[in-house]
Amino acid sequence: GTAARWRRVTPRARAPPRAAAGQWLDGMIEVVCNDRLGKKVRVKCNADDTVGDFKKLLAAQTGTRPEKLRLQKWHTVYKDHITLEDYEIHDGMNLELYYN
Repeated sequence: GTAARWRRVTPRARAPPRAAAGQWLDGMIEVVCNDRLGKKVRVKCNADDTVGDFKKLLAAQTGTRPEKLRLQKWHTVYKDHITLEDYEIHDGMNLELYYN
């Protein structure tokens, strides 16, 4: 029939897959922090890092001291001693960044 005429002849080019769904090859995740003042930072870290460790990595990229940073999502303010894994923060997730 006529449907066979419209079939795609060449296969589509695909991007190479990552190691696991939503994970980097070395087991790291990438989290995006937006301060809604024009600064949007992508931080690569481990899922088992604490929020305090994550703030240190973020501080190194932004030039702000880690104790002056506050991370939250909606009304949940993330505490320094709890891991990103425990908060279920995954690869590609967006967090709000505020300055105290």
